[in-house]
Amino acid sequence: MKNDKDHNYLNALFSLCYLVTALLSSMLDVGKWPVFALLPPEELRLIRQACVFGSAANEALYVTVNDEVFALGTNCSGCLGLGDLQSTIEPRRIDILCGKKIVSLSYGTGPHVVIATADGEVFAWGHNGYSQLGNGTTNHGLTPALVSTNLISKRVTEVACGSHHTIALTSDGEVYAWGYNNSGQVGSGSTANQPTPRRVSSCLQNKVVVNIACGQLCSMAVLDNGEIYGWGYNCNGQLGLGNNGNQQTPCRIAALQGVNIVQVACGYAHTLALTDEGFVYAWGANSYGQLGTGNKSNQALPILINTDKERMVEVAACHTSHTSAAKTQSGQVLMWGQCRGQAVSSPHLTHFSSTDDVFACFATPAVTWHLLSVDGDDYLTVAQSLKKEFDSPDISDLKFLVDGKCIYVHKALLKIRCEHFRTLLNETDEDVIEIHQFSYLVYRAFLEYLYTDNINLPPEDAIGLLDLATFYRETRLKRLCQETIKRGISEENAITLLSAAVKYEARDLEEFCFKFCVNHLTAVTQTQAFADMDHDLLKNFISKASRYGAFKN
Repeated sequence: MKNDKDHNYLNALFSLCYLVTALLSSMLDVGKWPVFALLPPEELRLIRQACVFGSAANEALYVTVNDEVFALGTNCSGCLGLGDLQSTIEPRRIDILCGKKIVSLSYGTGPHVVIATADGEVFAWGHNGYSQLGNGTTNHGLTPALVSTNLISKRVTEVACGSHHTIALTSDGEVYAWGYNNSGQVGSGSTANQPTPRRVSSCLQNKVVVNIACGQLCSMAVLDNGEIYGWGYNCNGQLGLGNNGNQQTPCRIAALQGVNIVQVACGYAHTLALTDEGFVYAWGANSYGQLGTGNKSNQALPILINTDKERMVEVAACHTSHTSAAKTQSGQVLMWGQCRGQAVSSPHLTHFSSTDDVFACFATPAVTWHLLSVDGDDYLTVAQSLKKEFDSPDISDLKFLVDGKCIYVHKALLKIRCEHFRTLLNETDEDVIEIHQFSYLVYRAFLEYLYTDNINLPPEDAIGLLDLATFYRETRLKRLCQETIKRGISEENAITLLSAAVKYEARDLEEFCFKFCVNHLTAVTQTQAFADMDHDLLKNFISKASRYGAFKN
């Protein structure tokens, strides 16, 4: 009998592996970008990261699942990093970058290209007429070269390029800048070009930056406390300071005092900012409606964009275009601005599933606004590949009965994916298992997670799933629950979420909720949840908030 069970288990495993192989035929969909049109299907299947750039979206870099890096296109100024100026319609390998594990990539309009690796190193190549490669010269770089001056002991996590300048963010929250500086975009206090990386200090001294972006001639930085700073060209109001004067050093956008920014994106001459509550602010040039205000008037101060009360989780813009995009918590994608020659002045709902599609189909030029990537976890699990088989009675061999409703699953997959089920199903031959401890909504979300690696629950319901993840000791699921809950935090529910984080020992979520409460202290303390707060939790909250200086005048 045991041999029969093992035989059936192996058969199921082989069937699942075959299905996964078939369904994972396309790792990263780059089909919307014409520059990849001539690549054979077997090559497209290997692409894990990609970037399309150039004045006509006619240059591209991509990374394969084997961490090999390839380039193709017109190769202006040697921007493909191949060691020559020859254009290539077929991909050529950039040997020096193979195995480097790229974590961030940006490009200018020269173009020049800059990357940061998983080891924190920075490489740059291409156009260098303004020292934007940071090597102290103005000679174009035909191959990727390490940018070492002032960065050799630093770990760079993110890079951003304007037309001819570059900024880099380090793991300890410092910003370095170099290159073209006619408008102060390097933040050095002058308008002299900066030939090598120089730390941007001034108002950023002793502050921790967590996100950076560049417009054509300006730079932006978001701090860990939600403040946002800008410097450089400002004739269109793209710095959000309420005036049109250029700034040679970072200036805080005072109009956003009390608003906590978590992400910034820059277009050619406009800026988008996402808050911790999912709101979007915009400012700067607006001749194509890229601010989403319903008109074409420039805005020198941040203005809140009407997104029909949908919570946003991402904003997107590119310094080469006047196009804007955003993604909602429910996965919907909005676009506005210059869209294939049309001026769309209010956010327009699309059928796209990612902001990348907006830039592929409607931006001019149709370049990528950031490095396209597939999360490494996607290669280790059966996640999205088996989604269509979840809760399908046709070929399932097990069903769970929860709140009187059935959920259809496959024993082999549950054993593979979850230690709890491996133990449980090895001890029982039952084809129906009743669950009483958790609700149908939560348990179904848990089982679906085992098939897809994703949580299909609104943030307010993810607390129940966090309870389950804690009970089953599912560490990764617990982490995903915390991230989902974070996206749903508001002044009304912040204390409730903080209480749940403490209860389930979700330390990261607890710290996030605490900081949110401190940043929105007045509003949070006026909620019913705060009034009903557990005495010990309240005592600890007040003590910790005091140490943070929350009650200082």
